[in-house]
Amino acid sequence: MRVSILDQSIAAAGRPQGAAIRDTLALAQHCDTLGYHRFWVSEHHSHPTIVGTAPEILIAAIATHTTHLRVGSAGVMLPHYAPLKVAEQFRVLDALAPGRIDLGLGRAPGSDGRTAFALNPMANERPAQFPNDVADLMAWVHGEPLAENHPFGVVEAMPKGETAPEMWILGSSLYGAQVAAHFGLPYSFAWFFTDGRGGQEALDIYRQTYRPSKRHPEPNAGICVWALAAETDDEAQHHYSSRARWQLYRDRGLYLPLDPPEVAMGYDYSDAEMARIAELRRTAFVGAAPQVADRIRELAERTGVDELAIVTWTHDEQARRDSYSLLARELGLPVRG
Repeated sequence: MRVSILDQSIAAAGRPQGAAIRDTLALAQHCDTLGYHRFWVSEHHSHPTIVGTAPEILIAAIATHTTHLRVGSAGVMLPHYAPLKVAEQFRVLDALAPGRIDLGLGRAPGSDGRTAFALNPMANERPAQFPNDVADLMAWVHGEPLAENHPFGVVEAMPKGETAPEMWILGSSLYGAQVAAHFGLPYSFAWFFTDGRGGQEALDIYRQTYRPSKRHPEPNAGICVWALAAETDDEAQHHYSSRARWQLYRDRGLYLPLDPPEVAMGYDYSDAEMARIAELRRTAFVGAAPQVADRIRELAERTGVDELAIVTWTHDEQARRDSYSLLARELGLPVRG
């Protein structure tokens, strides 16, 4: 099983938002030799917590400052953009790091409805065009003909090259699984986003309806989980307090920067909030590294996935780097020089 990283450029209370972008780049450099397979960055808009808005720019920086990792998007929210422009962006990225670029695609807005319209006045219509846009994007990315009699059939995405980005469909519903299966593309389910709800069904549908393609004769299924490891369970739970407090806010529709754990633990919680936090701690992949690694392996085996990505939030950036280092060791990833 290949193990990868998803980074979301999380805003931390008390630090400028730009630091989150720089932390993403530094984390990729830190993890480049740890044995992780991919390093993906997400796309969100007008979000006070997740401030990575332009994955194509961040991918370029990461790709030129790393050597081993595949680097990509998780994902580009395609309804915001013209497929040709996305193809051109990722052809340029592939020229910067040939054979190391991934193009993960999503249909969700990664934002609220008003922001979606600010990004694209056709926000209501574009999601329905997602399959057609994927087909066009596949052709342009790989330098292949578009559909017969296509109005843009003579248009090409430059620069051309011997390699091309590897395309993925990402999702948290059955729809993405069906699109990925139809086009014979790899598929990753956002397990962390739904707490696993619907994940196994989506993976099953993907495998059962998969149509083999030239580049991917067999299905390639993955999931992304939230995990935090430390030397001890107490240390991990301490740093998780920031995430738990954030999840309480999220339950109320509030999206705020991540509090330091000392601040998060200092709130006067109600009995209901304490019960919610206890449930979050019970189900989260948080603890001493050997135990977290065991839970990751068990989930991967149960779902039968080929790849698994890990996303981690902490207010203390060193704690996040340490978590990825510890999990790489416990999961037996190959250290690269």
